[in-house]
Amino acid sequence: MSNSSDLFIEKSASKASDLEHRKKINFNIGRYNAAVPQGKQQFEHLHLARERAKNIKWKAIENLDQHLEEFETQFTKRGGKVIWAENSAQAIEEILAICREKNCKTLVKSKSMVTEEIHLNHALEINQIESIETDLGEYIQQLDGEAPYHIVTPAMHKSKEDVAKLFAEKLGTDPNLTPEELTLVARNILRKKYVEAEVGVTGANFIISDIGGIAITENEGNGRLSCSFPKTHIAIVGIEKVIPSINDLALFWPLLSTFGTGQQVTVYNTIVSGPRQPNETDGPEDMYVILLDNNRTEILKNPKQRESLYCIRCGACLNACPVYKNIGGHTYGATYSGPIGSVITPHLQGMEEFKHLSNASSLCGNCTEVCAVKINLHELLLENRSEAVEDGLAPLSEKMAWKAWRIASMYRPLMNTASGKMKNKIVNKMFASWTHSRGDLNFSDKTFNQLWKERHKK
Repeated sequence: MSNSSDLFIEKSASKASDLEHRKKINFNIGRYNAAVPQGKQQFEHLHLARERAKNIKWKAIENLDQHLEEFETQFTKRGGKVIWAENSAQAIEEILAICREKNCKTLVKSKSMVTEEIHLNHALEINQIESIETDLGEYIQQLDGEAPYHIVTPAMHKSKEDVAKLFAEKLGTDPNLTPEELTLVARNILRKKYVEAEVGVTGANFIISDIGGIAITENEGNGRLSCSFPKTHIAIVGIEKVIPSINDLALFWPLLSTFGTGQQVTVYNTIVSGPRQPNETDGPEDMYVILLDNNRTEILKNPKQRESLYCIRCGACLNACPVYKNIGGHTYGATYSGPIGSVITPHLQGMEEFKHLSNASSLCGNCTEVCAVKINLHELLLENRSEAVEDGLAPLSEKMAWKAWRIASMYRPLMNTASGKMKNKIVNKMFASWTHSRGDLNFSDKTFNQLWKERHKK
């Protein structure tokens, strides 16, 4: 069993029994569940919209190389620079090189799961560069020294009282401040940082290949400030975020906002297509887009798992998952949590270390049901389990248990030898790890053959 698996089991057991944690999560997801049905009413044919979005992403991923090259061609025409990063180390190296060139001491950063994936803040810290999260939820998490708890709402597990207490401890504010007052405190601090920062870093929700631009979706305006106030803007994007045309945003923006937060459209939707042009007065002097692979091409090579690259990171599958709602985001021990995280993490970070995540599922199919682009998530979780076994990663005890089960199941006289009580004793001892957190397995007192003979005496 891997260290990640041990930690997962330990944390999940702790969180599953934490009633206060569950209360906070159910409250926040309850508000989401109330808002999403209202947002969905904007679609006359929601099923058709989701199907169309899936087909667009299928086309984009199947022709990924062409779309990325088209993006690079169009983006560089306006003075932008594209950097291809094969892994986290290369991405960090390129960012640090840009920061050294720009003599960067302070960097502002908008919400980006990709920057969490490459652990950008840690790399900047050890290189004496101040990195400030400007999304309110991310800023709260940074103050508390925690990673994001959720793809969309990073501080979902905190109540307003928790945030007030945190601000009092870290910023010296009154512990009885209201959410509005706490927001104003953060705003006053962050606005000064936008002016001081030499570099701004953002992610991107979509890479638009035909115009050579990136699309950023947000509700606070911090993304716009992060990419326009500093003289240098760096956007770090996973290569799977491509959509073929700017016209596709008319579908993807409403889908992302509705399935992400229940809104018809988010407050700020921005297309950035390069640095400030000669006839413009606003914007950065330099703009870089780092296209990150980091094992995404390994998923691309897998004909079945390729579908997971369609994900638009709306977070709907997390909010619907009964496992996530009980154990929370930090338990997964990975950047991406919930069903989509359980699907892609074993391929991004190693099947041997993270295969256990695909088993942390009830396979209820709710994640597939709510996915904005109709990814068959529960089937991909099963596929991960199958791949782990095919790769020989199942522990010896599991292999021996199933081998014994198969022999017994395939040989009827052997099945009929022991009584129901004896079978229960053997099986429940053999599968002790299963029954540790579940009810015992129980066999009938009579075998199938006995019941058949009794029913058909003639």
